[in-house]
Amino acid sequence: MSVLERITSQDAIALEDKYGAHNYHPLPVVLSRGEGVYVWDVEGKRYYDFLSAYSAVNQGHCHPKIVAAMIAQAQTLGLTSRAFYNDMLGRYEKYATETFGFDRLLPMNTGAEAVETALKLCRKWAYEKKGISENEAQIIVCNNNFHGRTTTIISFSNDEVARENFGPFTKGFIKVEYDNLEALESALKKNGNIAGFLVEPIQGEAGVHVPSEGYLAGAKALCEKYNVLFIADEVQTGIARTGRLLATCGNCRCADRHCSGSPEVKADILILGKALSGGAYPVSAVLANDGVMGVIRPGNHGSTFGGNPTAAAIAIAALEVVKEEGLAQNAHELGEIFREELNAFIPSCKLVNAVRGKGLLNAILINDSPESSTAWDICMALKENGLLAKPTHGNIIRFAPPLVMDKEQLLDCIAIIVKTLRQFEE
Repeated sequence: MSVLERITSQDAIALEDKYGAHNYHPLPVVLSRGEGVYVWDVEGKRYYDFLSAYSAVNQGHCHPKIVAAMIAQAQTLGLTSRAFYNDMLGRYEKYATETFGFDRLLPMNTGAEAVETALKLCRKWAYEKKGISENEAQIIVCNNNFHGRTTTIISFSNDEVARENFGPFTKGFIKVEYDNLEALESALKKNGNIAGFLVEPIQGEAGVHVPSEGYLAGAKALCEKYNVLFIADEVQTGIARTGRLLATCGNCRCADRHCSGSPEVKADILILGKALSGGAYPVSAVLANDGVMGVIRPGNHGSTFGGNPTAAAIAIAALEVVKEEGLAQNAHELGEIFREELNAFIPSCKLVNAVRGKGLLNAILINDSPESSTAWDICMALKENGLLAKPTHGNIIRFAPPLVMDKEQLLDCIAIIVKTLRQFEE
């Protein structure tokens, strides 16, 4: 079959069902084109994208600057491996470290790879700098976390679907309640072998749980008190999604007037991915200062594709777009409108309990059990009405459109959401 041959939605779904592993349960829509905040299916119907590839496409689909950088570099030099230097990686490392305020960057490809890298880095620091006995390091994580689906990561997950029949699991992790500083300090007090605390600034996959004011700053202070590394997984929340360049903020030097969080909330290890490339290419990174990153030496860690010239060029362009187009500020302002409008609607709607979020990472809580199909059915109806979103944890619908959305488009989307919810109450 020619790659240019037209295919129907039914045929595309049938091909995946027959030849692909059944590890996803997508909405029955087959997309073939995207631009900005819109995507089109193979039959030509247009939709608002309200998932943004789980926040990978913050800069919008097929952003011309990012695509141009990708094409130009791919036509020049695509991959060298790290056996040799290339003329783009150092430029990218300099640009990214200066943007986020760290000394060094370790380039990888996917978010899960970057999390694994951060875990290795934290453990090595613990043995060589903190003095923990080898193989005794422990890392604290939060209940209901989502950091990926590798064997190590699911070892400390609460998601039994992700864990079932994949053991034995990796040891060395302690789980505490999210947004609970007392639980965190209790775990730190009990164990002198704690190397790090890995946390999502907002738990996205768990249903967009935003922590209490001061939680992240308090957690960072506790990490400093007990000489433990604060590891921020900003794969989903980073790159302007929550209305600041980073949800943890810190000294990110983004020159955005909304990036004004407490300067003490700066990660010792920062994990980035997804929108680091604007969705054009798999790019992830782990950033840290010399005192932490300095424990990594040749042969300790690597990736054939990590830091390749194409990825480097794309990441620079993606970060430039965020700054040049003021996407953090736009996410902040539109997020305020989104929650204000839905909060005004919710009292008249028995189907929705609440809306929560920050910036343009939001969710509505459906008034039904997680085992029900209500949230899925609503997403199916939203699809018919021209908006694509997906449930998480059964009865929660996450809304995360590209950050290039304008106010008129956002209000149109809110109208679609309200219309759809009213249909379910008729």
